[in-house]
Amino acid sequence: MKRYLLLFLIFITPLTLLGQTEQEERETLTELLNEFLEGASYNDAATHDRFWAEDLIYTGSNGNRIAKSDIMSGVNENPDRSEEPETLYSADEIQIMLFDDTAVVAFKLVAEFEDPNESTLYFYNTGTFVKRDGLWKVIAWQATSIPEE
Repeated sequence: MKRYLLLFLIFITPLTLLGQTEQEERETLTELLNEFLEGASYNDAATHDRFWAEDLIYTGSNGNRIAKSDIMSGVNENPDRSEEPETLYSADEIQIMLFDDTAVVAFKLVAEFEDPNESTLYFYNTGTFVKRDGLWKVIAWQATSIPEE
């Protein structure tokens, strides 16, 4: 009986620890995404710099492909967050797939506008993250506009 218990502990304990590690990585990625969307609402340069990898390939919902440098040239408009954002971004339906030091994060982006005359917009977004030097960074991003119904 002790032999079976020992075998159980040898084979099951690593699987349990693996599950905890994956869950922790999912939580880290979800938190990173939510922090990014909050910072992006303010057009915060530090938030963008932390999120996007230097070798980013970003395909926008309009079909244009850009790099991190293109994104960074359009930020810093409200670095101290003293003004309320015109658009608030959030994520729904978050799905995360982990592959060692790579992750795919897919979600529905919600863009809500301060102007009550503007309709809320929705986009499907998929990001490929790579863990480098202990930090998750986005190396590829695809945004697809969801048509209004």
